[in-house]
Amino acid sequence: ALGREEGGHAGALLRAARTAPAGQDVDPMADEFPGTLENVIEQRSLKWVFVGGKGGVGKTTCSCSLAVRLAEVRESVLLISTDPAHNVSDAFDQKFSSRPTLVSGFQNLYAMEIDPTPEANELATVDGEEDGSLLTDLAGAVPGVDEAMSFAEVLKLLNSMDYSCVVFDTAPTGHTLRLLQLPATLDKGLLKVLDLQQTFGGLMGQVAAMLGMPGMAGADDLFDKLRDMREVVKQVHAQFCDPALTTFVCVGIAEFLSLYETERLVQELTEQNIECRNIIVNQLLYLDSEEPSKLLQSRLRMQKKYLQQYEDLYNEDFGFHLTKLPLLEEEVRGVESIKAFSMNLVRPFFDVSRVSPRGHHARVRRAWAP
Repeated sequence: ALGREEGGHAGALLRAARTAPAGQDVDPMADEFPGTLENVIEQRSLKWVFVGGKGGVGKTTCSCSLAVRLAEVRESVLLISTDPAHNVSDAFDQKFSSRPTLVSGFQNLYAMEIDPTPEANELATVDGEEDGSLLTDLAGAVPGVDEAMSFAEVLKLLNSMDYSCVVFDTAPTGHTLRLLQLPATLDKGLLKVLDLQQTFGGLMGQVAAMLGMPGMAGADDLFDKLRDMREVVKQVHAQFCDPALTTFVCVGIAEFLSLYETERLVQELTEQNIECRNIIVNQLLYLDSEEPSKLLQSRLRMQKKYLQQYEDLYNEDFGFHLTKLPLLEEEVRGVESIKAFSMNLVRPFFDVSRVSPRGHHARVRRAWAP
């Protein structure tokens, strides 16, 4: 893909060359920036929106900004963080917990932070009574089932709350891929556990009654609960594979490791039949003076190199929307800053309408940059 000479970034350069006045330099980043997330915001059928990518690329800022934009067109939006190192509370400057909490300044935007890996004493209960010992033993017998059961409980909670759209601020790529694989893990693991029940269920009950083990005597109730969990997760997994209901937004920066991980994530999502048509390239530098420092010039050259590869890999010819977001002088924190920054998801940040006397395309900050 990186060797293509037409379409994508090369096509952008050709269009810029044809329209640039004679004698002026053509800036590879001076093309129009039509890529936005309007396609996500306008698709009213979407129920689940995942935002993920490599650690440190600005996933939380992007997910919070997207949730803010969605809240303007949806009845109710829930932003849920599945990253063990939660940052949504820091982004909105408001404390959130494992229960949905209304975000200050909004009437229909809620946020919550969960840990998809539960502690032993946080595992499910049956009929209001702690069954942690048996559940922990069963979960530990099949790798990944404890995590899957916790995720199943979250999905049951989300289904019962009837939000019109749920935005997931996910953990870094490796954790996210594992999270998305949990439905298959749960299905395989519970099949093994349920097979044991069919084979030894009667014997287990008799032994438990003889030995006075109430935890084992309640195994049937536990297995019924696990069956219910399995059905819920299977239903949601079917929704995850439906492009009318689910999409994944990949966030990266213009560096090699991020580009490599973004491509790996896109390929994994494709294998899991989860739609991924939106790529965000975040933290882009821009020229704000005609005499940039050597460091800025060096970073800009590197940025242009990898941005070209992003455009070659994820252009409209392949069905992608590539959105470019700026690196700002100040951090995006607090409701008002997130609201302002969220405008960059629906309108291009960079403006090439002003050209400096030396022929370099200068960039003008939009009013919505905090």
